[in-house]
Amino acid sequence: MTTVAVIDYGMGNLRSVCKAIEHVAPRARVELGADADSVRRADRVVFPGQGAIAGCMTALAAGRLHDALFAAMRDKPFLGICLGLQVLYESSEEGGGTACFGVLPGRVRRFPAPDGGDRLKIPHMGWNRVETTRPHRLWDGIASGERFYFVHSYYADSARSDDVAAQTEYGVRFTSAAARGNLFAVQFHPEKSQKAGLRLLENFMNWDGRD
Repeated sequence: MTTVAVIDYGMGNLRSVCKAIEHVAPRARVELGADADSVRRADRVVFPGQGAIAGCMTALAAGRLHDALFAAMRDKPFLGICLGLQVLYESSEEGGGTACFGVLPGRVRRFPAPDGGDRLKIPHMGWNRVETTRPHRLWDGIASGERFYFVHSYYADSARSDDVAAQTEYGVRFTSAAARGNLFAVQFHPEKSQKAGLRLLENFMNWDGRD
């Protein structure tokens, strides 16, 4: 039986993520990963996140999850969702500058203030198109330009184009999905994105972790 750890660092409701995974993979064992041992035991890891990134990194360190997560990022199929994408980069502008895992080169930036024209609403909230930039197993059955659900005020600015798996336009063109090796991470919420989101989660549960 495949075991998937859904990372629980004490910030946010993870019920919808767990239920979505159970729906697409009814034979899998879904565990809330509140400790390092559960992360180490899992066959694959999902890291959903919301809230402030500084609080997230502090909570991971306090709960001794930081090192276990870093190890999982090296060799297990790993899916980051929303904040789970942003923590993969080197740093974030949020909170005056927050150091992150640094697995992917680049920085997380706040959406710019509008410069005339239509006012850019922050957070970016609602449905938007995700344009894939290269093939990946997690895109199987999902067309480029499919709409997914977003809620975020900061975006990933990738320094390495090969890490970008999809982009989205909202005032700026930003990385809405990143991939490298056994890592895949998205800025949107697949658990809230209906059919396309469920297909992405199903693809992840069937993925062997090879780029």
